[in-house]
Amino acid sequence: MRKFLDSVDAKALRFAVGFPVVVATAFVISASFLRRGLPEPVAVRWTDDGGAAFAPFGAYVGAGAGMILLFGWLVLYQAVPLGRPVLMRRIMMGAGLFLTLFITTALGAGLVGQAGLADARESHVDLTVLALGSGAALALGVTMGFVYKADQQWSPDDDRALQAAIANELDPDLTRDSIRLWVHARSSVFIMIAIASLFPAALIAIAVPWLGVLLVAAAFFGAAFLCARVKADRAGLKVLLAGVVPVMDIPAGSISKASAAEVRAADYGGWGYRNHGGTAAMLVSSGPAVVVSKTDGRRLAVSGGSQDSAARLAEVLTRVADRAHRDGGPAQQPGQADS
Repeated sequence: MRKFLDSVDAKALRFAVGFPVVVATAFVISASFLRRGLPEPVAVRWTDDGGAAFAPFGAYVGAGAGMILLFGWLVLYQAVPLGRPVLMRRIMMGAGLFLTLFITTALGAGLVGQAGLADARESHVDLTVLALGSGAALALGVTMGFVYKADQQWSPDDDRALQAAIANELDPDLTRDSIRLWVHARSSVFIMIAIASLFPAALIAIAVPWLGVLLVAAAFFGAAFLCARVKADRAGLKVLLAGVVPVMDIPAGSISKASAAEVRAADYGGWGYRNHGGTAAMLVSSGPAVVVSKTDGRRLAVSGGSQDSAARLAEVLTRVADRAHRDGGPAQQPGQADS
């Protein structure tokens, strides 16, 4: 998905998808206002003598809206890929807007020409509506082709990337002083949770559906709380339960020591987030973790994933804590945004 988004103009894509939808919706709403004054069925093809082919009103409007969407999307999308020549993209953007409005105009002219008639065979396309609408569609299409900026535009993401690149250039150690990792329980734990919840929930749902759904939701949240995102940088240590809920935010200046160790979750109160006495822990399993001692005497433990990632996390925390103590307090990374 990310690769696709990098290959297209996001703003043009939103316009290419949304504009035909808006026009088609406006056509359906406008046609519904004319419904009472139209014959049934309505004409869909005309000769010099009047209507020659007919269809129900709903089919006319539904097929018309479908044509607006189909041809609008088909032509406007040609302006979306970044790999195509700029001139081609501008032409296709203007042509797509013109075609979408022209089809709408033609459909509308057909309905207006039948308004107030009892028999659609006496109707003709309203040439005034067709001429005015077509002229406006052509003018807007040409204008869009000129004003559409097909060149790739600078975005806020580019600003953030530039700031990060400047910060890394000025401080080569900045990248070394940052680590982000996900930690989670073993796969067997999630399988056990699924088995222990889905089968009972299926049986319970036969008698009490809402209770079965509640059991599955509880199991889902329980499994989510056995995952955490750990972020360490020059600002300190942050731990987000399930990647969303912040449970630990320790400034670098408050850390006195950090070391990798093999821990037993039972020694810290069990799996998940625990905070009692002078100890806090976010452990998703027993095994590799980082034990942090704070300057106020409190201790905390965080799962480190593998032994290598736990050792690296401890190394980063030790280094940023030493830097913070030398500088007299925690330092914020320049140009570094939380992600």
